[in-house]
Amino acid sequence: MGQAAQFLGVAQSTIRKWSDVGRVPAFYTPGGHRRYRRDDLDRFVSQSGPTHREVAVKPEVLVVDDDSRVREFLRISLEVEGYVVREAESGVQALGLIEESAPDLVLLDVVMPGIDGWEMLRRMQELHGAIPVILFSGQFDSTSLAAAAAQGARGVIGKPFDPQELVARARQILAVR
Repeated sequence: MGQAAQFLGVAQSTIRKWSDVGRVPAFYTPGGHRRYRRDDLDRFVSQSGPTHREVAVKPEVLVVDDDSRVREFLRISLEVEGYVVREAESGVQALGLIEESAPDLVLLDVVMPGIDGWEMLRRMQELHGAIPVILFSGQFDSTSLAAAAAQGARGVIGKPFDPQELVARARQILAVR
C-alpha cells in the first residue's frame, strides 16, 4: 500500500479510504494484505486527473488546525466527498493561503498558538468579507456560540466531532454559494 500511495502522491490512509469506497480497485493476498495493480492505478490517475472544468466546479475548502491529525482526518473526509482541500497549521499560514486564492469555505479551529481562530476570523472578515467559516473547538459554550455568530461564522461544531456532520454542514453552506 505504501508504494501505491507514494505513486499517487497521497497518504496511505487516503488510498485506503479511496479503496474502501471503490474509487481505487484493490485485491487481497491470501495473508489478507491489500494490494494494487499498476494498471488500475494508471487508470485511476487518467480518469481522476482534474480537467479545467472540474477544477472550476469543485468547491475548495481550507482546513486550519495546528493538529496535523485533525487536518488529515478532515482532508480525507472532504476529498472523498469531492472537495478540493488545502491545509494550514496556523492562522498566519492560512491568511497567506487566502491571499493567494480565496477558498469557498474555511474550517477553522478556535484554539491555536499565535493567531487563534477568533483573531483569524476577525482578520478574514476585515480583509475578505464573505468567505463562509465553520469554527470548531472543544471549548464552546453559549457565550462563544453567540460570539461566533456575531463575528460572521456560518456554523460551529464542538470537538470531538462527527466527520459526516461536518461534511454535511459544509455541503449545506456550499450549496447556497
